[in-house]
This record gives sequence, structure tokens and C-alpha cells, in this order.
Amino acid sequence: MSNIIKLTFNPFQENTYIIYDDSKECIIIDPGCYDASEKSFLSAKIKELGLKPVRLLNTHCHLDHIFGNAYVAKTYNLPLEIHKGEIPVLEAFLPTSLGYGITNVEASPLPGRFIEEGTSICFGETTLKTLLTPGHSPASICFYNEKDSYVIAGDVLFYEGIGRTDLPGGDYQTLLNSINTELFLLPDNTIVYPGHGIKTTIGHEKVHNPFLS
Repeated sequence: MSNIIKLTFNPFQENTYIIYDDSKECIIIDPGCYDASEKSFLSAKIKELGLKPVRLLNTHCHLDHIFGNAYVAKTYNLPLEIHKGEIPVLEAFLPTSLGYGITNVEASPLPGRFIEEGTSICFGETTLKTLLTPGHSPASICFYNEKDSYVIAGDVLFYEGIGRTDLPGGDYQTLLNSINTELFLLPDNTIVYPGHGIKTTIGHEKVHNPFLS
């Protein structure tokens, strides 16, 4: 069984996830650690649990989800893994940060590996399936663990909300279609771990999400 740690970082209150199992191998998804104290906190948690990071993944490449990419890649000698459709968003990271008045950031490394729809993300004794869910960004992806009934949803689906679609590469109808044809096909008891805010379930969102019900 895999375990999930949620760490909330940076001024955008982004959720970074560490997933690990009994093997002690772990993956880091969307490291939003922004300043030195947040980066130290991430590393301290990994050390405290005796974990070995083996993969660095982004659900998408908006600035709040990738502030810590360079730190994690360098500290743990890991290549960045994203969907190739997110390259334009990744390349816009520094100018976008400047547009928000954020200057003390380090450029993200380029991807060392691309993740395609349906790709299995394997580490330790755990396997996640990649779901392609564009709409919030050009090629957002989610990571689904069928065995343990959860999905890491990035900014696609929130507790009674959905991701914004007014950023470059976003599209409202595309996002709704992604949720209905990918996430809402998952079992109702599937726990949704979003990129911001609290967790929810697929069943709850089918009934209570005002954008989708």
C-alpha cells in the first residue's frame, strides 16, 4: 500500500505530494517549495521517513507547481518528467514569475523524460496510471492508483471546484470534457488529491460540484 504526504507551499498555497510505500522509494509530484525554508522542510520530511526519491513529476508546469523543480532535481539527481505538451508552459516559467513580481526563483531544468497518456509510473511496489486531462493547461496529467483508490489531480478537479481556464493554453470545455471522460469514469470511492485545497472523492464531486453536477 502506498502512502501520501501533502505539503502545502508558496504564496499560492500549492499542494506538493510525496508518495512512498514499504520499499521506501518515493516520488515527488509538483514540488512547489519556494524559499529556503520550504525546500529544507521538504528534505527534512524525506529524511525523517528514510525515503529515497526516485522520480520527479509535474502534473503541469504552472509556476506554483514547479518552483522547486531545480532544487529537487539537483538535490536528488533526478530528471524532470512531464508531458511534452507542457513545454511551452515550462518555458514561460521565468517571465511568468516576473509578471507576478517574483524574482528569486531558479529556472526549472528541461525534462529528461516525457510522460504520455497511459504511461505507467512505477516505483517500489507502486504503479500509477497516467491520465491525460487538458483544459487547465495544454497537457495536464493526473496519476491514478487503482489498487489504493486515489488520483493525484493537479489543478484539474478540486473540492467542489475545477481549475481555472483563463491562463494560456486553458479551455473551459476541454477541461469539463477531461473531467467527464477521464476522472468521472473512476470509481466513486476514488480519493482526489488536488493541487490546492482539501481532498475529496469522485463520488462527492459528481453530486456536489456546481460546475459538473
